Amino acid sequence: MSAAARLIALPRARRRLIVRAFLTVAAFRAALSVLPFRWTRRLATREPARSPGPANSMDDLAWAVAAAARRVPRATCLTQALALQALLTREGHDATLRLGVARGALGALEAHAWLESDGRVIIGGPQAARFVPLPLPAGK
Repeated sequence: MSAAARLIALPRARRRLIVRAFLTVAAFRAALSVLPFRWTRRLATREPARSPGPANSMDDLAWAVAAAARRVPRATCLTQALALQALLTREGHDATLRLGVARGALGALEAHAWLESDGRVIIGGPQAARFVPLPLPAGK
């Protein structure tokens, strides 16, 4: 089944959610390419100008971002974490961006981004456990 057919087969609410996630992931991918990180991070934590509609669950939003990221070229872990943080913030959920570093198998320094809420990793997977979180400047 093609990607378009799978999208059409989804219930309307899920289709709208995944399209919203796709646009958000693409926007953050572009923002990370042209804006300083601190500005892009500020965009992800900006409170909504109007009251949000019915809130989606954190897990539904994470699913949508992960699915959308598969279709956005070079949507890294940082892109996904920022996009999900933006969606969560706009729906009234609280989550914290984590950036971490670790030594790879050959000793090279590796970096990873993930999102946490109440001590639970929302996006960024189980590999987040091997990274040492870095302190971020004030903000979420």
